[in-house]
Amino acid sequence: MSAPSVAKQIAARPWLKRMVMPLANWYTDAAGYRKMGLRHDDLIPEENDVVQLAIKRLPPKEAYDRVFRIRRAFQLSIEHQLLPKHEQTKPEEDLEYLSPIIQEIEREMKEREDLDALVLKR
Repeated sequence: MSAPSVAKQIAARPWLKRMVMPLANWYTDAAGYRKMGLRHDDLIPEENDVVQLAIKRLPPKEAYDRVFRIRRAFQLSIEHQLLPKHEQTKPEEDLEYLSPIIQEIEREMKEREDLDALVLKR
């Protein structure tokens, strides 16, 4: 299952969103994954069966791009370097591409579990 999120509660309150967004932007920049050309969904661990299935459901181009980004980041990590500024991932490019698929698979698994637990009465 994916981790619980308070993002919906924060987004529902504009005053709280104005307070939290600068801190969130600072934290995202400090994490440094964008400086290596990665997206946030590239950081999701692959050891989970749900994530493995979501990766298999990715379109071929997106799957190739994901592998390319991860390999490039690994190489940069070995060399102790960062990408040039023009090649780094920009905030508008850092969109979710794997999380929606993971959530869809979790919904399907929950529905399947609910249907398997269904008791028929005559």
